[in-house]
Amino acid sequence: MIELFSDPAVWASFLTLTILEIVLGVDNVIFISIAAAKLPPEQRRQARILGLAGALILRIALLFSISWIVSMSEPFATVSGWAVSWRDVILLLGGLFLIYKASTEIFDEVEGDDLHTAEERVAEAVFIGVVLQIMLLDLVFSVDSVITAVGIADHLEVMIAAVVVAIVVMMVAATPIADFVEAHPSTKMLALAFLLMVGMALVADGFHFHVERGFIYAAMVFGGAVEVLNLLRQKRRRTKV
Repeated sequence: MIELFSDPAVWASFLTLTILEIVLGVDNVIFISIAAAKLPPEQRRQARILGLAGALILRIALLFSISWIVSMSEPFATVSGWAVSWRDVILLLGGLFLIYKASTEIFDEVEGDDLHTAEERVAEAVFIGVVLQIMLLDLVFSVDSVITAVGIADHLEVMIAAVVVAIVVMMVAATPIADFVEAHPSTKMLALAFLLMVGMALVADGFHFHVERGFIYAAMVFGGAVEVLNLLRQKRRRTKV
């Protein structure tokens, strides 16, 4: 083990994989922030940590099943000339679920009575249900990231170490991101739009129309930059008043 991590090539693959896992986890952190917001304030942090801890266990289990993960890309049926694999099915279901969640949240934000709807959401939210949502959606996001890990690193220990670091970073980042999104309604709407876009990309991938994540992240950065300018403008106006 010590000899393994004394190899510069191993450290290079570890750093590359860790950065990729963190970048690929951005959309997951946004979903976690919005999903946990349905719970009472005192339960949100615990739900985020438990959900991500469960997601970590699932990711490590997937890494130990590398041969099975790789085989998920192999078609098991053909429908009208479209070769269907289990990876396609997972991406389709995960993408449709994400589109549904983002769409219903946007509807509640736009059409719902703010105070009444917020109280209803907290009352109806089930702690274990939110934790399971976080774990299951992370599983959908993990399929491609685990396959990426297999392609970048040759050693299982390196893959597990990178995934652990990425999940820990997500645990640390989830709370401040959730607090910021909750404090700024316009930011929450932007985050929901991002989730809707990610869901559509997952569905497209499931139908073999690959959408480069770089385009999605570029749109996220641009939208985030515009939102920052809006927030600064609002702060300036409040200061003048």
